Amino acid sequence: MSRINTVLGPISAEELGLVAIHEHIGYGMPGSELDTKWWKTPEERYEETVPKLRKFHENGGGTFVDATGICNGRDIDYYKSLSRKTGVHIVACTGFVGGDTALPHFARASVDYLARHFIHEITVGIGDTGSKAGVIKVGVSRGGRMTELDKRIYRAAARAAVATGVPILTHLAIDARPAIDIFNEEGLPLDRVLFGHVDDGVNAESTPDTWIIEQGGRLGFDTFGYETELPDPPFWARPRKDRMEHFLRFVQGGHADKVLASADANCSPLGWPGVKGHTVNYIFEVLIPDLRANGVDEATINKIFVENAADFLSIRN
Repeated sequence: MSRINTVLGPISAEELGLVAIHEHIGYGMPGSELDTKWWKTPEERYEETVPKLRKFHENGGGTFVDATGICNGRDIDYYKSLSRKTGVHIVACTGFVGGDTALPHFARASVDYLARHFIHEITVGIGDTGSKAGVIKVGVSRGGRMTELDKRIYRAAARAAVATGVPILTHLAIDARPAIDIFNEEGLPLDRVLFGHVDDGVNAESTPDTWIIEQGGRLGFDTFGYETELPDPPFWARPRKDRMEHFLRFVQGGHADKVLASADANCSPLGWPGVKGHTVNYIFEVLIPDLRANGVDEATINKIFVENAADFLSIRN
């Protein structure tokens, strides 16, 4: 039986339900939690987060994949508390959002060290929490091109994925060619990689999305809700219509089995104000109704949010 690591222990793929594949409980840049301008008490973070997760569960959401890497505010004991409180399965990740978020201890580490660290967090546990990571996060540093550190992290992640059977989720797909070269060199099947943020407003036009599909990878359309129509849109915003048309090209063009979708929302942001009103529940409140309005049937919606997610997250070993 296929299984997935959650913060409360392994579950079967059938237990996942509808999956928000790329979200954050509380993302921030390294050190932001120490800046008094942004510091929040546990009570404040809890008050912001619990209603969002409860609503997600009430809407029919089953699993929340927290894509917050090492050094970016990952808090496993907190996640465990939230999961028990709300009934939402939470999948935590090992790895880094990008090389530029890795603190010096990790930035100076070898590929072998990083791979062993990732494997430990997947097979033994994260710190002393007893919880195991269910996905590996990697990313492209600022500038849109993989740095040497990014490449070391990607290679370590590929080795850990091969050794443990867990998948990889990327932050940005803008520089996919060297990433895919590394995955191929390490013998990682590309259907174990979700190339994320292919739909963001900064990099979408430069991302080789069709080529990624042709190589066997999966596409993450996971910035839904970050729209230029917002009163104060972030720099990666995009017109809602443009993003939907981009998504539909793949959903209705024969590649519905290769795409996943999410809102990349931050339940309780650290070190930045976040985007007011944007939550994981955009999936239910706007995205799924938009898909229906554009002729996407229920079977395809189920494939994107349930079947594809379960296949991707299932440990293969």
